[in-house]
Amino acid sequence: MFNKKSLPIFVLILSFGLASWAFSQTGLEERGEGRTNERQPPDKIMTAIGVRTGMVIGEVGAGQGRFTVHLARKVGESGKIYANDINESSLEHLRDRCKRLGLNNVDIIHGQVEDPLFPKDSLDMVFMILTYHHLAKPVALLKNLIPSLKPGATVVVVDPDPEKDKDRWGRESTSEEKIRKEAGEAGFEFVRVETFLEKDNIFILRAKSS
Repeated sequence: MFNKKSLPIFVLILSFGLASWAFSQTGLEERGEGRTNERQPPDKIMTAIGVRTGMVIGEVGAGQGRFTVHLARKVGESGKIYANDINESSLEHLRDRCKRLGLNNVDIIHGQVEDPLFPKDSLDMVFMILTYHHLAKPVALLKNLIPSLKPGATVVVVDPDPEKDKDRWGRESTSEEKIRKEAGEAGFEFVRVETFLEKDNIFILRAKSS
């Protein structure tokens, strides 16, 4: 039984729990995504890479949409997200998720290993997070992005850093040296790297001018 002294603490805990529950019910985050979103805060990343209202963004490896829904909310109804993956079951989950959240600006694309099949001359940005190190043929995929890019569009890669993320032992990470080399082979220039995340880097690329 609670006494008068413990009651304020109980109320505080209850309020925190209800707030967390409300966020999970009405917000964008699904169960199991909290820890990864703490590691890779969507708002901070989107600010750093310049996501704005009205942009058209292609996401490679969208999966079940952990980041897709944040991009969709940020670009708004005047923008669009093309969410790509090669896993149809993940995309089916994403379709349902967008429907539940009332996000009508997400187009789902079941892509190929080497080609995300984005529409030509349509994208202000290509984005991929925790995806690049999984790519079987990264140079081929990067090359196949170029026809979909508008002039001046950027390609943004968020991936674990092999030095900062020791838990992965370099097996599920991407070094700056690696992405510089592969981006160059694919016809991209290395614009910059953002290093403010604790375990990940944000690499920003742009197609070389012809």
